Amino acid sequence: MSVPVIAAVTGASWEAALVAGLERDPSGITVVRRCVDLADLLAVATTGTARAVLLSAELRRLDRDALSRLAASGVAVVGLYSPGDDIAATRLRQLGVRQVLAADAVPSDIAAAVAVAVSQARSAASGGRSAAPDTAWSQPLGALSDLTDSQPSAGTLEPGTGTLVAVWGPTGAPGRTTVAVGVAGELARSGVSTLLADADVYGGVVAQLLGFLDEAPGLAAAARLANNGALDVAGLARVAPQAGRGLRVLTGISRAERWPELRPAALEQVWELARNLAEVTVVDCGFCLEQDEELSFDTAAPRRNGATLMTLARADVVLAVGAADPVGVQRLVRGLTQLREVVPGASPRVVLNQVRRGAIGAEPRAQLREALDRYVGVRDITFVPYDRDALDAAVLQARLIGEVAGGSAAREALADLAAGLTGRASRRRPARSRRLLRRGT
Repeated sequence: MSVPVIAAVTGASWEAALVAGLERDPSGITVVRRCVDLADLLAVATTGTARAVLLSAELRRLDRDALSRLAASGVAVVGLYSPGDDIAATRLRQLGVRQVLAADAVPSDIAAAVAVAVSQARSAASGGRSAAPDTAWSQPLGALSDLTDSQPSAGTLEPGTGTLVAVWGPTGAPGRTTVAVGVAGELARSGVSTLLADADVYGGVVAQLLGFLDEAPGLAAAARLANNGALDVAGLARVAPQAGRGLRVLTGISRAERWPELRPAALEQVWELARNLAEVTVVDCGFCLEQDEELSFDTAAPRRNGATLMTLARADVVLAVGAADPVGVQRLVRGLTQLREVVPGASPRVVLNQVRRGAIGAEPRAQLREALDRYVGVRDITFVPYDRDALDAAVLQARLIGEVAGGSAAREALADLAAGLTGRASRRRPARSRRLLRRGT
């Protein structure tokens, strides 16, 4: 049976010859519609008249967001490029198109590519994975110091080996950013190449905490490049400046109303490339997990919390941060329940921040552990002591807490947490010194 396909190669010099060749050859595919532009293509894709689309890299305004909408409509994609145009072929792969051929390929080869693309799309849909484009053009983890001057090796498509850590917590400022920045800093201090990304769509402050200008390109620039199929590992390194030895930073959006720039399809590509750039990527996420029911029926409408939900779903490790006080614990309990609903199978590592006797009473750790065990069945908890002087000094100097207060009890807890992510021993002070620092907690 013939597979119905859409041709979206308008403007290409080889369009007429391609369509005519497919119509003459009994290749197993039938062109049911020729689209004049991207808007026409997206409209036709929603009608269900075709199972795949043949599109060229020359199609105006083609980006990852458009490919995600095609995938959501159940339309597989095969990319075609002018013979000899390696740049166009590379762009298609960077956009996430897995089946890419030269336009002068014989009809049987194009039909075979269509069959594979349709099978892959069906597998992705039935397997519960996001229908967004797959991992794009990248290069293996290499010498990070040379990335800004190097180019990705042509024809190399390898999954990253780095770990993605999402730092999330419920509303109420429990200290998500403090934990994200602290853990990233301690990972870098232990010799682990680290990328810290601010993906908080409601008000990220990583740039301010580390002394970066708001005008720094950051995550929005990386997402924009990824959406246009122009991001590779070297490009990601260029928009992620060094904040210290072994630590790169993707600053967040400077104004909350810019959240539409952080589209999930683009960020998914950024995280995949980040796995090649750094051994560990730490992402500071927004607090809200709400899914807008009305927008969820419109695959084209942007959703503000989409970036957070996608990051949590793709993360290898989720750190759930809560404030160590009665209100903070109640919010964390409710948040963990919601997290398990929206990210099935999630097993977050709980971090209680600002632990102190004044807010809980005597034996605060025992009481906090008992409360979380009773309400959400969690006993494995990392406690970060309340150390206002050390945190204030770090904020005032726009430096990492380990640089301004190496003996801080809060810093040592964050170092232990970071060590647990990699298995490397943390740099700790003698036990007696720690006991003295932790009196009162």
